[in-house]
Amino acid sequence: MEKLEILDVSDNRFVYRIPEELPLSSSIWYVNVSKNGLFGSIGENLCKNSSSSNIKVLDMSMNFFGEVQQGLSNCTSLQYLMIIGNNFRSLPRGIFQMMQNLRVLHLQNNSFSGTLDHGIGHLLNLVELDISSNSFTGVFPDVFGSLGKLEKFTASSNNFNGALPTSMLNSPSITTLDLHNNSLNDPINLNCSAMTKLRSLHLGSNKLYGSILHNLSSCKSLNILNLGHNNLDGQIPESFKNLNALSVLSLSRTNLVNLSSTLKILQHFKNLTVLMLSENFQGEQIPDDAYFQFRSLKVLSIAYSELRGLMPPWLLGCNGLQFLDLSRNHLFGTIPLGFNKFKYLFYLDLSNNSFTGFPLFSTGIDGATFCYNNIISFPPTLDLSYNMLSGTIWPSFGNLRRLHVLNLKENRLRGSIPESLSGMKNLETLDLSHNKLSGKIPESLVQLSFLSKFSVAYNELYGEIPMGGQFMTFPSSSFERNNGLCGGPYIPCSLQQAPVDESPSEAMTVFGPQFGFRVATGFVLTIIVCFMSGWILPRETTFKYRLLYK
Repeated sequence: MEKLEILDVSDNRFVYRIPEELPLSSSIWYVNVSKNGLFGSIGENLCKNSSSSNIKVLDMSMNFFGEVQQGLSNCTSLQYLMIIGNNFRSLPRGIFQMMQNLRVLHLQNNSFSGTLDHGIGHLLNLVELDISSNSFTGVFPDVFGSLGKLEKFTASSNNFNGALPTSMLNSPSITTLDLHNNSLNDPINLNCSAMTKLRSLHLGSNKLYGSILHNLSSCKSLNILNLGHNNLDGQIPESFKNLNALSVLSLSRTNLVNLSSTLKILQHFKNLTVLMLSENFQGEQIPDDAYFQFRSLKVLSIAYSELRGLMPPWLLGCNGLQFLDLSRNHLFGTIPLGFNKFKYLFYLDLSNNSFTGFPLFSTGIDGATFCYNNIISFPPTLDLSYNMLSGTIWPSFGNLRRLHVLNLKENRLRGSIPESLSGMKNLETLDLSHNKLSGKIPESLVQLSFLSKFSVAYNELYGEIPMGGQFMTFPSSSFERNNGLCGGPYIPCSLQQAPVDESPSEAMTVFGPQFGFRVATGFVLTIIVCFMSGWILPRETTFKYRLLYK
């Protein structure tokens, strides 16, 4: 063991207290005990003698350690220190003064509290510092002028407040600055002339105020900009056109006005793939300019804005759209036929509007529709709830085999529930409540083995509730206010005669009259989806925005 250089016992199930003295050979430079059940304190005797002071990489993440001892500062050769996801609450004062070789320091997901030690200014070779998801408070120490090699600084999800230090706002080396989800309360005063390497800026979910300053347009290397959920105001300045490298922009809930001007400016970003503008432009008319071009856009969210008007034609030019959220507006009319161009959509939320029709055709529909997507973690979803859709539910819905969530709640749908819905094999949520559906619940729905949420409440259904499968797990509230239903978790069945099932002649205008003819020839995979808040997103549906850049 004298020549052992690497000790890696990570990702096991070891559960014991680390001994006070580890018998480490002088040749060991790499120690990884992460992802176990180890507990106790670290550092007091870890680098007690010269034989163990040669450790360059120490990873003790994802355990149950509870205390960092002053002795850790004796590990003067350390270059990489990762103690992520433990129970640490404090750091000894001055612990970093002797650890000047540190290049990567990851302290995230612990319970550290109090102010950030000014001693980090001694870490002259530091390249990455991550202290996110702790309980640090106070203002940031003004020591970033000493950290001339620092490229990535992440301090999100803490309780920092006040203004950002001058040395941070003038750092020429920082490429990624992530301070979202704190309580910073100051205008945005970045010196983009000095921060020439800044690529990614996350200041969302703070208390920053003032206008979106023109000086941000000097950060020409910016690829990601998240200012969502702050107390900003005004409108996007014309100078924003200079941010040619921008691919992700989150400005949700920033009191923006003038949607038409905003889109006119943002269309100059040829690489823009993610655009989050929700909870702004309250009550404005949605622009119908057909010449807006967002050809690279994959994620679009302009929800909770009370926008008025028809579905805008410029959306049809977003051929790569994958995630679309226009919920909680006052949009009306029929969705344009051109929606069949969206081959890659997997998430579509048009809920809480006044749409009356949705023509859907098979031409050009890609087989990848409603597949899980690697951009964001939302399941394939079609949410048309709280609209004014009428007619019957088309049997062709059953062809949406990759769909995980179908929500048609609170519309004006009539007729029976199609047997073919059992073809949606991956369905996890099916909500048909608060319509005027009649007939029986199809027995075939018990075949939906992943179905965990189901509701047909407040309809005109009758007959016995299917038994078996997931139907054994649904509460009685899933079936309430259907006077003819019985069995299962609901009321016991009687011998009363079931009402006559009316077979309505009208087709479900959610997809328009022509849809039925095209479907018969062998189609349907469909409608679907674009993105957040603020890096955004979670809600209220705020949950949506937390996942999608707050």
